[in-house]
Amino acid sequence: MSKQTPERITGPWNDPSLSAEQRADALLAEMTLEEKVSQLGSHWEMREDPDTQGEVAPMEDAMSAGKLPFESEILDGEGHLTRTYGTVALSVPEGAADLRQRQAAVVAANRFGIPAIAHEECLTGYTAYQATVYPTSLAWGATFDPELVEEMAAAIGADMAATGVQQGLSPVLDVVRDARWGRVEETIGEDPYVIGTLATAYVKGLQSSGIIATLKHFAGYAASRAARNHAPVHMGKRELIDMIFYPFELAVREGKVGSVMNSYADIDGEAPAASHWLLTEVLREQWGFEGTVVADYWSVAFLEKMHHVAADQAEAARLAISAGLDVELPHTGGYRTLAQQVRDGLLEESVLDASVRRVLRQKAELGLLDRGDDDADWEPTIDESVNLDSPENRTLARTVAAKSLVLLKNDGVLPLAPDSQAAKRVAVVGPSADEPRTMMGCYSFPNHVLAKYPAGTFPHKGIGVPMPSVLESLRETYADAEVTYSYGSPIVTHDDSQIAAAAESAAAADIAVVTVGDLAGMFGAGTSGEGCDVEDLRLPGAQHELVEAVLDTGTPVVLVVISGRPYALGGLAERCAAVVQGFFPGEEGGPAIVDLLSGAIEPTGRLPIGVPALPGGQPVGYIAAPLGQNSQGVSNLDPTPLYPFGHGLSYTTVEYSELSVSAAELAVDGTAHVSVTVTNTGARPTEEVVQLYFGDRVASVARPVRQLLGYTKVELAPGQSRTVTFEVHADRFSFTGVDYRRIVEPGAIDLYAGPSVGELPLQAELHLTGAVREIQGHRVLITPATVN
Repeated sequence: MSKQTPERITGPWNDPSLSAEQRADALLAEMTLEEKVSQLGSHWEMREDPDTQGEVAPMEDAMSAGKLPFESEILDGEGHLTRTYGTVALSVPEGAADLRQRQAAVVAANRFGIPAIAHEECLTGYTAYQATVYPTSLAWGATFDPELVEEMAAAIGADMAATGVQQGLSPVLDVVRDARWGRVEETIGEDPYVIGTLATAYVKGLQSSGIIATLKHFAGYAASRAARNHAPVHMGKRELIDMIFYPFELAVREGKVGSVMNSYADIDGEAPAASHWLLTEVLREQWGFEGTVVADYWSVAFLEKMHHVAADQAEAARLAISAGLDVELPHTGGYRTLAQQVRDGLLEESVLDASVRRVLRQKAELGLLDRGDDDADWEPTIDESVNLDSPENRTLARTVAAKSLVLLKNDGVLPLAPDSQAAKRVAVVGPSADEPRTMMGCYSFPNHVLAKYPAGTFPHKGIGVPMPSVLESLRETYADAEVTYSYGSPIVTHDDSQIAAAAESAAAADIAVVTVGDLAGMFGAGTSGEGCDVEDLRLPGAQHELVEAVLDTGTPVVLVVISGRPYALGGLAERCAAVVQGFFPGEEGGPAIVDLLSGAIEPTGRLPIGVPALPGGQPVGYIAAPLGQNSQGVSNLDPTPLYPFGHGLSYTTVEYSELSVSAAELAVDGTAHVSVTVTNTGARPTEEVVQLYFGDRVASVARPVRQLLGYTKVELAPGQSRTVTFEVHADRFSFTGVDYRRIVEPGAIDLYAGPSVGELPLQAELHLTGAVREIQGHRVLITPATVN
């Protein structure tokens, strides 16, 4: 190192009996400008491996050009260590040794012995070698099950904490506005309420294990023009506030999330990384957020390099920290200049102090400022024996996968009993059947990191963890059947040379299970994932032609779509005997799919995003005003999806009845109770997702025709009836008015209940009474439901 290890200084900041605020203030008062700035930086050790190809992050090589060596970077301390476990394939002992060494160096390099916060990705589980790969976020949305998502997140957090990590970069709360966007797989869907409730559950679960959750990407990222990654967002302020902000506000207010990450895209010309309105006025002043804002990787540098709103990196850093962005990730660039900018009078020291105080307070809360009884320096606590893919993890992954699968269509062919006559000869067709990587999202470690290595480098087909394929699971479950397999066509490239052989195989079978969909990758290396945007929603490659060819044989087809986004199934689904949708169901997805086909489990998943009929002319989601709906005689393009939001079949039938409201009128600040009865009229048990929607009949601005008000999952035995009661506060009908104030207006509200937005058999009226009411500050954000 370029200077001697400084003599250690202790003080009140090391006293855990004091509040985190007191400790942070005491430490801040003792720090030099350079020591303060060091807490706002980060370091990413990009280990070079000659065997790998491709980048882990966007513009990785270009943006890393000015990075300092680790020894120089940590002088006076360090804010974050970036992805120690998640950059290359390291066993837990190997990663632990690296992390211990780096933390020891960081501690030794500053007078106060302050360690760094170690952060990792955790979108589909802990993004580390041989860690459990859970279903991706879009699959969480399909479960409609906050309790299950919270349990999964707690398990992910426990594994991260066991390896010495303090912060996870998840969940993603972006609301899908165009399914062609490559990162749809990372979202929870198209409905802000479902996104908000499930993401908040994830935050609570992760943070219950001692890991700081990080909301991504604030805000508007998924609404880019033409669905291009990093493209501009042209959206009205009202839509931004009412549609895009809601999930973030819920996770901040109800989830008490510890961190927020900015969006890359610019909104009406303003880059979120430099937006004081977003990062300070809305996030902190309006919502009361007290945690840290961390930069999406290189977004500070992008202010100069991409957005061109800063002349150089110094100005970019000044814009970002003044807006309220606390920590520059993944390594320190422009923030390195902040101390000198304070000295030169370009930046008020109070602005710098505000960010540093937040980081120090967080480190105090994490125990990073504590010292041992023997006054020894802090060291990370790591369990090197932890099994990151434990049997308990795999059981949980199997449960989430099973509950995320959506049965879109069934003419009675499913469930297909293994001993039935219809299952004597099964033709398995399609590229997803025997390729485990098609079960995982782009932020799973196998697809994110291991895919860059040569084939055969790692065990279990190069993915590091056991992952039974659909084909293997079918052969195991249907052991007495004649099961054949034909690849059919690749996913990423258009090649129809094997389609005829696949059709011939299907023609000789009693039933054909056709698996199609996506292969996730990064920046064009896959058909789904970051930077893998598409022109339209036709199945990738020649898969549409493959399905058509198998259908033309006359053999009954069970179509299984395993994808990171919904694809247009019009013209195909109508001809299939059954259609199943799985959104990257993870390492246990293959067995879960076969369990559903065989009837070993009940299909309980519901669509978190609609499945289109046509590949073009897509809606921006079901939540649209009248002009956003089908308008015959005005436009010849019908945006109505083939299968709408909330849709999903089961192996039984459920009847909805007796929608009632506690009172016909509701004050604009009051609460009503809305009840509906659901009855299982079939012979099999099920879990029904009961959905309550509303429409504002007349309003001062154009309002959605239908919008989800509340939901809950109800277990129903055969013949059982249960009553669901929703507690609806008038705040849930609020919106941003003409003058951009949030208001509740008097007038008629239509309430609807049913199994999807496209099937709402019950309707009731509720009249809001009183004067227009403005809501300032906190409001009721959720609609609780009880089941009797």
